[in-house]
Amino acid sequence: MPDDEPLDLADCLDRVRRRDQAAARELVEHLYPLVIRIVRARLPRREAEEDLAQEIFLKMFSRLAQYQGNVPLSHWVSRIAVTTCIDHLRAQQRRPEFRWADLSENEADLLDAVITDANDTAPDDALAASELVHKLLGQLKADDRLVIQLLDLEQKTIAEISALTGWNQSLVKVRAFRARRKLQKLFKELERKENA
Repeated sequence: MPDDEPLDLADCLDRVRRRDQAAARELVEHLYPLVIRIVRARLPRREAEEDLAQEIFLKMFSRLAQYQGNVPLSHWVSRIAVTTCIDHLRAQQRRPEFRWADLSENEADLLDAVITDANDTAPDDALAASELVHKLLGQLKADDRLVIQLLDLEQKTIAEISALTGWNQSLVKVRAFRARRKLQKLFKELERKENA
């Protein structure tokens, strides 16, 4: 298929269902940017992103008979990807405690600057701040982490999060509230340990 020609999804899906390997490859190539973006946005570490993307595609192909076409294929695949990421995060073993010693020197300096309200943090501390946020998020349960990422980091609306996760909008709001409180508690515990 030429690169400048858009993929005919209906035809491609029909060929995939008839076990056409070339069509399956075209479908994966078409959906790969979407899937890898979802995986990268939801995993704390990049080491297993290709494996997870492959798992998502395996699930997609195994459930293709269930796809009725009522929603765009990209939405259906996004939901599989988000659910698979949540399942992966749940399966990861969590460390029981997050300590100041777990931080890099830059992260510790940045956190110290935040705690002491210093206004002279260097511009390169943005990366350290991002890493610190991801470390703190990594201490949350998978659902809590997901709702914070979607709502606060990716700026998605409550309705968009509801559509992606299958949770009703009230549940999204409650989970976001609880997740923010847990994140705040983790930060305060880290602050308390530093001042002790």
